[in-house]
Amino acid sequence: MNKRLNIQIVSKRNKISKEDYYNSLITYIGSILEKGRQQTYRAINEILIKTYWEIGKQIVEYEDKNKENAGYGSKLFEKLARDLKLRYGRGFSRSNVVYMRLFYLKYPTSQTVSDQLGWSHYIELLGIEEDLERRFYEKQCISEGWSVRELKRQTNSALFHRIALSKNKKGVLELSKKGQIIKKEEDIIKDPYVLEFLKIPENQKYTEKQLEQKIIDNLQMFLLELGKGFTFVSRQYRISLKNKHFYIDLVFYNYILKCFVLIDLKVGEVTHQDIGQMNLYINYFKEEENNENDNPPIGIIIGTEKDHLTAKYALGGISNKLFISKYRLYLPDKKELARRLEESLAKSKRGGR
Repeated sequence: MNKRLNIQIVSKRNKISKEDYYNSLITYIGSILEKGRQQTYRAINEILIKTYWEIGKQIVEYEDKNKENAGYGSKLFEKLARDLKLRYGRGFSRSNVVYMRLFYLKYPTSQTVSDQLGWSHYIELLGIEEDLERRFYEKQCISEGWSVRELKRQTNSALFHRIALSKNKKGVLELSKKGQIIKKEEDIIKDPYVLEFLKIPENQKYTEKQLEQKIIDNLQMFLLELGKGFTFVSRQYRISLKNKHFYIDLVFYNYILKCFVLIDLKVGEVTHQDIGQMNLYINYFKEEENNENDNPPIGIIIGTEKDHLTAKYALGGISNKLFISKYRLYLPDKKELARRLEESLAKSKRGGR
């Protein structure tokens, strides 16, 4: 008798209330609705992209048949925009018609067009003249899920050129075909890092602590600048050795390389003392913080100046992965970077690398 009574009491305690059932229903309906909305958006976006591509194709074919001179100043675009808008409504501004035509010219095979990107993504991409550069940003958009805002920021910061400058001609071609593929430590390094989002005026004096705080305040943008695979771990990470305390400015973990990434910030030129201290941090993390599945940590010292000769001799004999890079508080001159890349590729072709 008592046993049966106990079972009834437990049953009542474990019973899910009507309100809980209702809340579960609301949550489940919400997830179904969100999934449906996403599928609808993707379907609409796919149709829109294919439609604009087909419209671009028809415009180009019309030009060819009628021997139209459809440069950017052509009156054909104005006439098309006006007549299409009158007949079919919004979406046919002159610039949009121009982009539809350019869309087909840059992507003459519809299979090369990705439905993972929106029309706003493609408008940004079509503004890039060089095919290699455009293909790189397209691959990165797809692989890293960049928003249009993130795409604009990366193109403005000349990400392609900054990465490509460290590669030979084969590497640059690979970069444009597949995007940035992270296989080794060097693949995550940029030189320079561009920190224009901190909005620190060039002539303003600031300390390393202030620079660090600015980065923390803009951590999402800094993670975007670091690249794929980074997660934030800590700031001012304390290391204690025989009652002496050392502090690493920023600690991250890269889940692609499966290793800690230690970053020290320097206002000014990186010295050999800075290199020695970072080497100490790496050795400490290797011994004290790494788990058995972690790869050896990476150290990056980022300063406003980089003395290549000092770096060469200070890094000589160090077996750890330690890198020195510069940072800039303003967007780089893309024309200058393009010129340097062209010279680098020409040198590579002559066998200079």
